[in-house]
Amino acid sequence: MTPSPAPVDPVPGDRGAADWPEEWSGLVDDAAIFPPGDAPLHDATAAYGARRDEWWSGLVGSFVLRDTDVPLVRGFGGPLSVVVTGGAGQLAGPLGAAARLGLHVAAVEVAVRDTDDPVGNVRRIDAAARAADLDAPLFIEVPGPVTAAWLAAADEVAACDHRLKLRLGHVDHDLVPDSATVAAWIDAALDRETRFKATAGLHRAVRHDPEGGGKHGFLNVAAATRTLWDGGSVDDATEVLEQRDGAALAASLADGGVAAARRWFTSFGSCSVTEPRDDLVALGLLPHRPPRKDA
Repeated sequence: MTPSPAPVDPVPGDRGAADWPEEWSGLVDDAAIFPPGDAPLHDATAAYGARRDEWWSGLVGSFVLRDTDVPLVRGFGGPLSVVVTGGAGQLAGPLGAAARLGLHVAAVEVAVRDTDDPVGNVRRIDAAARAADLDAPLFIEVPGPVTAAWLAAADEVAACDHRLKLRLGHVDHDLVPDSATVAAWIDAALDRETRFKATAGLHRAVRHDPEGGGKHGFLNVAAATRTLWDGGSVDDATEVLEQRDGAALAASLADGGVAAARRWFTSFGSCSVTEPRDDLVALGLLPHRPPRKDA
């Protein structure tokens, strides 16, 4: 495939050191208030702000919150990803509230609720976004495995120039999608040249197997994205998603692999932002620097 222009989204504000590696910029969206972290909103926003002067702050992008929380973060100075908890009709309210409060909405995330008519639901979401004059990226989650209906909904997401949101984890291990499903989702996104973000269960870099089931790794997702973009098959990507050797994954992303993957894999939401940092440092993918003494 010939890459189309799709630069990595900038992280608004002055977060991160000037020499922070661009390919890792804004990779992790701070979803501390969501399960299993469930941090209180005030504590989570305070922690987000306190990290501004940390050497690794460039790794963190937006703060993820529910639409119902928007009125509670008056004065928040960072970029927000707003998760719409209802249907398309609930999109305008929080955007209006954010505008009145002077908050910066960097992205909006919404799930298809009508699984019997996912294409129609995507169209309703798009209409609501246009009516609200949304000028931020809109990530649409289409639940379920890759079926004809799922692909048709993904077609509509691409036609409307929106993005996909892929749910890769769940508090119930039985509901975590397998690697073949994830590979098929990513392949469908790339076929449509549609950017995507991931959510749930990706706080570790490498796939691992805690008691009760497996969890995907964000480095696996990046490597699988590169594999597919370079012409690999869904089976090839599935194998990459099953890889548990962190050094091998890191090597597979050498020579610009991270930047190539992030043309499409924009970020992932995580209730922990320190675990991704620690894994990347341990794998030699981020230089470790202590906090500034004058911070």
